[in-house]
Amino acid sequence: MLSVERAKRKIRAVIAGSRVPEDPRHADNTLEWLLRLQPDADEALQIAALAHDIDRATPEHIRREDYRDYDAFKADHAQRSARLLRGILEDRGVEGAIVKEACRLVVVHEVGGDPRSDLLKDADSISYFDVNLPLYYRREGWAETKRRSCWGYRRLSPRAQEIVKHIGYQEEALVHLLREVIHDNAR
Repeated sequence: MLSVERAKRKIRAVIAGSRVPEDPRHADNTLEWLLRLQPDADEALQIAALAHDIDRATPEHIRREDYRDYDAFKADHAQRSARLLRGILEDRGVEGAIVKEACRLVVVHEVGGDPRSDLLKDADSISYFDVNLPLYYRREGWAETKRRSCWGYRRLSPRAQEIVKHIGYQEEALVHLLREVIHDNAR
């Protein structure tokens, strides 16, 4: 599947241009978590894991401050990421069924709704706690990071919540923040 490998290289190249420093690592880390959760994940899932946030890597990305509702912002971000991904995949001659499924998964990666999209949502959310949270905290501060972390923790499956409970940080403030998030969202 040379076309799929070319597409993955292009996705990584686009994401490497993001102004958000954690984006390239988050894309690869989401793929790593997907493969830990489901080692036999197919190409569509793997592509979706890499490209789910590709919108953020473009100058015209969807901006949080343009939305009053966080979920509406996330939905538009997912839609735009899927459109960008479709162009990359089609330009590289990726099989139509893979294009369709990878883009469908990206559209629903924030909300899930079926086993495949729930798996991607978990991988994405685990990666937020694994990779993004420390840099997000430095950029956004305690209150916004806690709000975003509570949102992300609530969307995790029970299996993924157990994984996140064991993520550690060097910075004591982040350890405390994660403890608060877990405590505030105990089921």
